Amino acid sequence: MSCLLITGAAGFIGYHVALRCLDEGHTVVGLDNLNDYYDVSLKHARLAQLQAYPRFQFVKLSLEDRSGIANLFSSNRFSRVIHLGAQAGVRYSLENPHSYVDSNVTGTLNILEGCRHAGVEHLVYASSSSVYGSNTSQPFSVHDNVDHPLSLYAATKKANELMAHTYSHLFQIPTTGLRFFTVYGPWGRPDMALFKFTKAILEGKPIDVYNEGKMKRDFTYIDDIATAIVRVKDRIPQANEHWNSDTPDPGTSAAPYCVFNIGNHQPTELMTFIELLEKALGRKAIKNLMPMQPGDVPSTFADVQALVDAVGFSPATPVETGIQRFVQWYRDYYQIA
Repeated sequence: MSCLLITGAAGFIGYHVALRCLDEGHTVVGLDNLNDYYDVSLKHARLAQLQAYPRFQFVKLSLEDRSGIANLFSSNRFSRVIHLGAQAGVRYSLENPHSYVDSNVTGTLNILEGCRHAGVEHLVYASSSSVYGSNTSQPFSVHDNVDHPLSLYAATKKANELMAHTYSHLFQIPTTGLRFFTVYGPWGRPDMALFKFTKAILEGKPIDVYNEGKMKRDFTYIDDIATAIVRVKDRIPQANEHWNSDTPDPGTSAAPYCVFNIGNHQPTELMTFIELLEKALGRKAIKNLMPMQPGDVPSTFADVQALVDAVGFSPATPVETGIQRFVQWYRDYYQIA
């Protein structure tokens, strides 16, 4: 089995992917800077699960640490890099824009340089459904143009795709970008809706419901995300020999580059999502209806056909099932009867 680098290993998605890769028998080097964007104790708890495996090594390092990342690549031989580390959150990018450029742009450049000089066989990296921005034609397809982001977070993720394409073109580094659609589930992030709603409802506090609950999201369960990533890591992209520069396809390239959507392909209205959560908790929410927030989009809906064609997998966990599993984890983790 090979040695993999997984960035953001103490994060929500990174933890689940690292666990899968360890269970497959790989050696995993997990990188994270353990920043305090949200509760660091949750990150340590995820890490403790990973550190139970002798084939897991944790490296505390920031992506923007240029020499540190270079040293990491020079002292290891990674066959694959799964780059999931980033400054997350759409709304926070309005408050602290520089952290997004530092982590998501400079950090990704350092990872690309590491892959380039170390001859890594395949770089898989996290993009986001937010790159679709003001697009209204749905479902969102990887073959759509994505030049109108609505938040700096989205702009940095679009930049990551452009940077990856450049390195695939110049240095023939195979790169695959993954556009995640509203990931949720056990060990999730406290800044995301399901976690915040669950905590508030159990404490009898009101929840802020943006766009008066009329938003639609393609909620995608974490196990489906992890399965897709693990499959994609071994599906090394090839240059599309039919790619035409007169009518360029944004989803593929004449370079060894591609992007995939990973979504549930079944959008759920936010108010329906809350009703399912109320049912799982056995409690009613106190709803504070709010207008749409800057940087938000009214609806997301993923076309996942390219992913199905490539790796034979389409996320399919029903939202009802995913919410129930999250609530069970939340009660267990926080010891709430």
